[in-house]
Amino acid sequence: MTTFQAVLLDLDGTLLDSIPDLAHAANAMRIELGMPALHEDIVATFVGKGVDNLVRRALAGSLHAADPAPAEFERARESFYRHYHLVNGDKATIFNGVIEGLKAMREQGLKLAVVTNKPTEFTIPLLQRTGLAGFFQEIVCGDTCERRKPDPDQMFYACERLGVTPDQALAIGDSVNDAQAGRAAGIQVLAVPYGYNEGQDVHGLDVDGIVASIAEAAAWIARKNAEQQQT
Repeated sequence: MTTFQAVLLDLDGTLLDSIPDLAHAANAMRIELGMPALHEDIVATFVGKGVDNLVRRALAGSLHAADPAPAEFERARESFYRHYHLVNGDKATIFNGVIEGLKAMREQGLKLAVVTNKPTEFTIPLLQRTGLAGFFQEIVCGDTCERRKPDPDQMFYACERLGVTPDQALAIGDSVNDAQAGRAAGIQVLAVPYGYNEGQDVHGLDVDGIVASIAEAAAWIARKNAEQQQT
């Protein structure tokens, strides 16, 4: 095994708690369409497979949503996008340990990238508004590649842009999408337990470790790299 040279971090549920803004937009969409609002905890389970899937699930009020009629979906999507643009970043908060962890990774000389299923039009403003943008050499969004997580395309693209091979990278996320994308790309994966993961426990994921925070992830990387250098 080679030493880690890059870290690919998920955004929603890993770096940021964005549920208040996402739930606001989802409920504004539902109310506009004549439906009652949903509890934030319910909306949180809908997050992880991109905005379009969030819209479908919020429209149905269920994680296992059937595809709506095309016209109904487009109306809902337009409403969600309009409302989310108005609040994106307003109430999003940085999880504990994120700033410390990113600083520690940067001090280790690691290259950093965000790899998220969120569209570019929401990702860039959100990173800028929360002050996280400056930590990352690359930002790979849900519309950057042809396919998004759980497919490995974004992982491969991030590695290519950072100039590393998959075995030199580590992915960190909160969901099955991150775990599956990392595994499919041949990248080791850490999971954090405080995110969304569609309401499921991360201890059931196929990952290389579970860390309590991004700060703990930085310490994990430093330890693994030191062990590798001694062999």
